[in-house]
Amino acid sequence: MGNDVRLLAAAFDPAALLGAFTAELPHAGGVVSFLGQVRAGEGVEALELRHYEPLTLPAMCDLAKRVRGRWDLDGLLIVHRSGTMMPGEPIVLVAAAARHRRDAFAAADYAMDHLKSESWFWKRERRDGQWHWIEPREQDFEDIARWG
Repeated sequence: MGNDVRLLAAAFDPAALLGAFTAELPHAGGVVSFLGQVRAGEGVEALELRHYEPLTLPAMCDLAKRVRGRWDLDGLLIVHRSGTMMPGEPIVLVAAAARHRRDAFAAADYAMDHLKSESWFWKRERRDGQWHWIEPREQDFEDIARWG
């Protein structure tokens, strides 16, 4: 299996996607996945992700190629939502399958750090009926810097 990179405007079922991904990779010794979802609480009513269509999916595909070039993987899955989402809804799913777990862990971690920092997504939250843009955090810059 190669790279499966998807940019979706509608909800997705992470369990179904992960099940299909692992079923195609019976020789992988480890599959590591990360699921990001809209946080509930703190007054969050909704999250909206916007993106720049001509750059977002190509950037995600380029990221997948870089991940595959850096680690020995059997497969890589990257799924990202855009649009308006409610608390508890999935935003992003990254799964990496490899013969050995360390490659899978590192690949998934790297992919998430770079998705957060390099993709063309703009994020805003609705609280108390008002939309507020979310700026990158200092931690996001530190996370990506550790990869050199």
